[in-house]
Amino acid sequence: MPKTQPNLYAFPSGDVLAQALRAYVIQSQNAGIERHGVFKVAVSGGSLPKTLAAALLAPSSGPGDVVDFSKWEIFFADERAVPLDHADSNYALVKAELLDKLPADQQPAAVHAIDTTHLGDIQELADQYEKTLVASFASRDSVRLPIFDLLLLGCGPDGHTCSLFPGHELLREVDAWVAPIEDSPKPPPKRITLTLPVVTHAVRVAFVATGGGKKDIMKQIFDAGAGLPCALVNEAAGDRCSWFVDEPAVEGVTFPRRAYL
Repeated sequence: MPKTQPNLYAFPSGDVLAQALRAYVIQSQNAGIERHGVFKVAVSGGSLPKTLAAALLAPSSGPGDVVDFSKWEIFFADERAVPLDHADSNYALVKAELLDKLPADQQPAAVHAIDTTHLGDIQELADQYEKTLVASFASRDSVRLPIFDLLLLGCGPDGHTCSLFPGHELLREVDAWVAPIEDSPKPPPKRITLTLPVVTHAVRVAFVATGGGKKDIMKQIFDAGAGLPCALVNEAAGDRCSWFVDEPAVEGVTFPRRAYL
Protein backbone atom coordinates (compact mmCIF):
# COMPACT_ATOMS: atom_id res chain seq x y z
CA MET A 1 0.00 0.00 0.00
CA PRO A 2 1.22 3.54 -0.69
CA LYS A 3 2.11 5.70 2.27
CA THR A 4 -0.32 8.34 1.07
CA GLN A 5 -3.64 8.39 -0.77
CA PRO A 6 -4.60 10.37 -3.88
CA ASN A 7 -6.69 13.51 -3.47
CA LEU A 8 -10.23 13.20 -4.79
CA TYR A 9 -11.90 16.57 -5.29
CA ALA A 10 -15.55 16.52 -6.40
CA PHE A 11 -17.35 19.65 -7.57
CA PRO A 12 -21.02 20.48 -8.10
CA SER A 13 -20.50 21.91 -11.58
CA GLY A 14 -18.01 22.19 -14.41
CA ASP A 15 -17.52 25.88 -13.71
CA VAL A 16 -16.48 25.30 -10.11
CA LEU A 17 -14.23 22.44 -11.20
CA ALA A 18 -12.55 24.70 -13.77
CA GLN A 19 -11.88 27.37 -11.13
CA ALA A 20 -10.23 24.84 -8.83
CA LEU A 21 -8.23 23.30 -11.67
CA ARG A 22 -7.00 26.75 -12.65
CA ALA A 23 -5.79 27.44 -9.11
CA TYR A 24 -4.04 24.06 -8.98
CA VAL A 25 -2.34 24.55 -12.34
CA ILE A 26 -1.17 28.06 -11.40
CA GLN A 27 0.22 26.75 -8.11
CA SER A 28 2.05 24.00 -10.03
CA GLN A 29 3.25 26.55 -12.61
CA ASN A 30 4.64 28.91 -9.98
CA ALA A 31 6.45 26.09 -8.19
CA GLY A 32 7.99 24.91 -11.47
CA ILE A 33 9.14 28.39 -12.45
CA GLU A 34 10.63 28.91 -9.00
CA ARG A 35 12.39 25.55 -9.26
CA HIS A 36 13.95 25.88 -12.71
CA GLY A 37 12.62 28.95 -14.52
CA VAL A 38 10.09 27.11 -16.68
CA PHE A 39 6.94 25.03 -16.26
CA LYS A 40 7.25 21.57 -17.77
CA VAL A 41 3.79 20.13 -18.29
CA ALA A 42 2.49 17.18 -20.27
CA VAL A 43 -1.13 17.00 -21.42
CA SER A 44 -3.31 14.31 -22.91
CA GLY A 45 -6.26 14.54 -25.27
CA GLY A 46 -9.88 13.45 -25.11
CA SER A 47 -12.15 15.86 -23.26
CA LEU A 48 -9.28 17.27 -21.17
CA PRO A 49 -8.17 20.14 -23.48
CA LYS A 50 -11.68 21.62 -23.49
CA THR A 51 -11.86 21.62 -19.67
CA LEU A 52 -8.31 22.93 -19.49
CA ALA A 53 -9.13 25.79 -21.85
CA ALA A 54 -12.18 26.73 -19.77
CA ALA A 55 -9.91 26.90 -16.73
CA LEU A 56 -6.89 28.64 -18.21
CA LEU A 57 -8.51 31.14 -20.57
CA ALA A 58 -10.68 32.67 -17.83
CA PRO A 59 -9.78 36.26 -16.90
CA SER A 60 -7.34 36.75 -14.04
CA SER A 61 -8.84 37.70 -10.69
CA GLY A 62 -5.65 39.33 -9.40
CA PRO A 63 -1.86 39.18 -9.16
CA GLY A 64 -1.92 35.69 -7.60
CA ASP A 65 -4.09 34.33 -10.40
CA VAL A 66 -1.90 34.64 -13.48
CA VAL A 67 -1.24 31.95 -16.08
CA ASP A 68 2.17 32.78 -17.58
CA PHE A 69 2.12 30.72 -20.76
CA SER A 70 5.39 32.30 -21.89
CA LYS A 71 7.14 30.11 -19.29
CA TRP A 72 5.32 26.91 -20.29
CA GLU A 73 7.05 24.01 -22.01
CA ILE A 74 4.26 21.73 -23.24
CA PHE A 75 4.68 18.03 -23.99
CA PHE A 76 2.14 15.38 -24.90
CA ALA A 77 1.53 12.51 -22.50
CA ASP A 78 0.57 10.42 -25.49
CA GLU A 79 0.03 11.01 -29.18
CA ARG A 80 -1.50 9.22 -32.09
CA ALA A 81 0.64 8.34 -35.12
CA VAL A 82 -1.23 10.75 -37.39
CA PRO A 83 -0.41 14.10 -39.06
CA LEU A 84 -0.53 17.12 -36.73
CA ASP A 85 -3.64 18.49 -38.44
CA HIS A 86 -5.53 15.17 -38.22
CA ALA A 87 -8.76 14.96 -36.21
CA ASP A 88 -7.20 12.24 -34.00
CA SER A 89 -4.12 14.30 -33.13
CA ASN A 90 -3.84 15.39 -29.50
CA TYR A 91 -1.64 18.26 -30.67
CA ALA A 92 -4.39 19.44 -33.03
CA LEU A 93 -6.92 19.26 -30.20
CA VAL A 94 -4.79 21.26 -27.75
CA LYS A 95 -3.95 23.75 -30.50
CA ALA A 96 -7.60 24.32 -31.43
CA GLU A 97 -8.95 24.46 -27.87
CA LEU A 98 -6.16 26.42 -26.20
CA LEU A 99 -3.09 27.52 -28.13
CA ASP A 100 -4.92 29.22 -31.00
CA LYS A 101 -6.85 31.31 -28.47
CA LEU A 102 -3.77 32.75 -26.77
CA PRO A 103 -2.48 36.23 -27.67
CA ALA A 104 0.82 36.44 -29.54
CA ASP A 105 2.73 37.56 -26.44
CA GLN A 106 1.44 34.63 -24.40
CA GLN A 107 2.46 31.76 -26.64
CA PRO A 108 4.25 28.95 -24.77
CA ALA A 109 8.04 28.90 -24.66
CA ALA A 110 7.89 25.52 -26.43
CA VAL A 111 5.27 23.04 -27.65
CA HIS A 112 6.81 19.65 -28.33
CA ALA A 113 4.84 17.88 -31.05
CA ILE A 114 5.86 14.54 -32.53
CA ASP A 115 8.16 14.41 -35.57
CA THR A 116 5.70 13.34 -38.26
CA THR A 117 8.46 12.26 -40.63
CA HIS A 118 8.48 9.02 -38.60
CA LEU A 119 4.77 8.17 -38.75
CA GLY A 120 5.58 5.01 -40.70
CA ASP A 121 7.85 3.65 -37.93
CA ILE A 122 6.32 4.16 -34.51
CA GLN A 123 9.31 2.74 -32.65
CA GLU A 124 11.36 5.51 -34.25
CA LEU A 125 8.55 7.97 -33.53
CA ALA A 126 8.75 7.02 -29.84
CA ASP A 127 12.56 7.10 -29.84
CA GLN A 128 12.60 10.59 -31.34
CA TYR A 129 10.10 11.87 -28.81
CA GLU A 130 12.19 10.37 -26.03
CA LYS A 131 15.17 12.31 -27.43
CA THR A 132 13.03 15.45 -27.12
CA LEU A 133 12.60 14.68 -23.41
CA VAL A 134 16.31 14.01 -23.01
CA ALA A 135 17.13 17.35 -24.63
CA SER A 136 14.78 19.19 -22.27
CA PHE A 137 15.24 17.35 -19.00
CA ALA A 138 18.68 15.74 -18.86
CA SER A 139 20.85 13.07 -20.36
CA ARG A 140 19.69 9.55 -19.58
CA ASP A 141 23.16 9.00 -18.19
CA SER A 142 22.48 11.53 -15.43
CA VAL A 143 18.82 10.92 -14.57
CA ARG A 144 16.81 7.72 -14.40
CA LEU A 145 13.55 9.44 -15.30
CA PRO A 146 12.40 12.91 -16.36
CA ILE A 147 10.49 14.83 -13.69
CA PHE A 148 7.55 16.80 -15.07
CA ASP A 149 6.21 19.63 -12.94
CA LEU A 150 2.69 18.50 -13.82
CA LEU A 151 0.93 15.87 -15.88
CA LEU A 152 -2.66 16.68 -16.89
CA LEU A 153 -4.46 13.46 -17.73
CA GLY A 154 -7.84 12.02 -18.55
CA CYS A 155 -9.43 8.73 -17.61
CA GLY A 156 -10.97 6.48 -20.24
CA PRO A 157 -14.16 4.45 -19.66
CA ASP A 158 -11.96 1.34 -19.32
CA GLY A 159 -9.64 2.99 -16.78
CA HIS A 160 -6.86 3.74 -19.27
CA THR A 161 -4.81 6.91 -19.17
CA CYS A 162 -2.30 8.25 -21.70
CA SER A 163 -2.14 5.28 -24.08
CA LEU A 164 -1.63 2.83 -21.22
CA PHE A 165 -4.45 0.30 -21.42
CA PRO A 166 -5.70 -2.30 -18.91
CA GLY A 167 -3.79 -5.56 -19.06
CA HIS A 168 -1.43 -4.32 -21.78
CA GLU A 169 2.20 -5.40 -21.69
CA LEU A 170 3.26 -1.72 -21.83
CA LEU A 171 2.24 -1.39 -18.18
CA ARG A 172 5.33 -3.47 -17.35
CA GLU A 173 7.75 -1.26 -19.32
CA VAL A 174 10.39 0.10 -16.94
CA ASP A 175 13.26 1.22 -19.19
CA ALA A 176 11.83 3.44 -21.92
CA TRP A 177 10.57 6.94 -21.23
CA VAL A 178 8.38 6.91 -24.33
CA ALA A 179 7.02 3.70 -25.82
CA PRO A 180 5.16 2.79 -29.02
CA ILE A 181 1.88 0.91 -29.08
CA GLU A 182 0.66 -0.72 -32.29
CA ASP A 183 -2.43 -2.48 -30.98
CA SER A 184 -4.36 0.17 -29.06
CA PRO A 185 -7.82 -1.24 -28.27
CA LYS A 186 -9.14 2.23 -29.02
CA PRO A 187 -8.57 3.67 -32.52
CA PRO A 188 -6.27 4.75 -33.94
CA PRO A 189 -4.20 1.64 -33.09
CA LYS A 190 -0.74 3.20 -33.57
CA ARG A 191 0.38 5.63 -30.87
CA ILE A 192 3.22 6.61 -28.59
CA THR A 193 2.90 7.19 -24.85
CA LEU A 194 4.82 8.18 -21.76
CA THR A 195 5.49 5.04 -19.76
CA LEU A 196 4.05 4.39 -16.32
CA PRO A 197 7.33 5.12 -14.42
CA VAL A 198 7.56 8.54 -16.12
CA VAL A 199 3.92 9.33 -15.30
CA THR A 200 4.25 8.38 -11.65
CA HIS A 201 7.59 10.20 -11.25
CA ALA A 202 6.07 13.63 -11.89
CA VAL A 203 6.02 16.25 -9.14
CA ARG A 204 2.24 16.35 -9.58
CA VAL A 205 -0.34 14.39 -11.56
CA ALA A 206 -3.87 15.71 -12.11
CA PHE A 207 -6.74 13.73 -13.59
CA VAL A 208 -9.92 15.35 -14.87
CA ALA A 209 -13.02 13.15 -15.15
CA THR A 210 -16.58 14.36 -15.60
CA GLY A 211 -20.02 12.98 -16.26
CA GLY A 212 -22.15 10.11 -15.02
CA GLY A 213 -20.67 7.85 -17.67
CA LYS A 214 -17.50 7.69 -15.56
CA LYS A 215 -19.08 6.54 -12.28
CA ASP A 216 -18.71 2.78 -12.85
CA ILE A 217 -15.03 2.96 -13.78
CA MET A 218 -14.40 5.44 -10.94
CA LYS A 219 -15.80 2.87 -8.50
CA GLN A 220 -13.38 0.31 -9.88
CA ILE A 221 -10.41 2.70 -9.74
CA PHE A 222 -11.03 4.02 -6.23
CA ASP A 223 -12.93 1.28 -4.44
CA ALA A 224 -11.46 -1.83 -6.08
CA GLY A 225 -8.14 -0.75 -7.65
CA ALA A 226 -8.25 -3.76 -9.96
CA GLY A 227 -4.84 -3.05 -11.50
CA LEU A 228 -6.31 -0.49 -13.87
CA PRO A 229 -3.80 2.04 -15.27
CA CYS A 230 -5.44 4.97 -13.44
CA ALA A 231 -5.39 2.96 -10.21
CA LEU A 232 -1.70 2.13 -10.73
CA VAL A 233 -0.97 5.86 -10.98
CA ASN A 234 -2.93 6.44 -7.77
CA GLU A 235 -0.98 3.73 -5.97
CA ALA A 236 2.45 4.89 -7.10
CA ALA A 237 1.94 8.67 -6.84
CA GLY A 238 -0.15 8.78 -3.66
CA ASP A 239 -0.93 12.35 -2.61
CA ARG A 240 1.07 13.75 -5.54
CA CYS A 241 -1.95 12.66 -7.58
CA SER A 242 -5.17 14.73 -7.54
CA TRP A 243 -8.49 14.07 -9.24
CA PHE A 244 -10.77 16.90 -10.34
CA VAL A 245 -14.21 15.43 -10.96
CA ASP A 246 -17.84 16.47 -10.95
CA GLU A 247 -20.35 14.86 -8.61
CA PRO A 248 -21.98 12.62 -11.27
CA ALA A 249 -18.60 11.02 -12.03
CA VAL A 250 -18.23 9.76 -8.45
CA GLU A 251 -21.81 8.87 -7.64
CA GLY A 252 -21.64 5.77 -5.44
CA VAL A 253 -17.86 5.95 -4.94
CA THR A 254 -17.05 5.37 -1.27
CA PHE A 255 -13.47 6.67 -1.37
CA PRO A 256 -13.38 9.85 0.75
CA ARG A 257 -13.47 13.22 -1.00
CA ARG A 258 -11.31 16.10 0.11
CA ALA A 259 -12.38 19.73 0.19
CA TYR A 260 -10.43 21.83 -2.28
CA LEU A 261 -9.07 24.84 -0.40
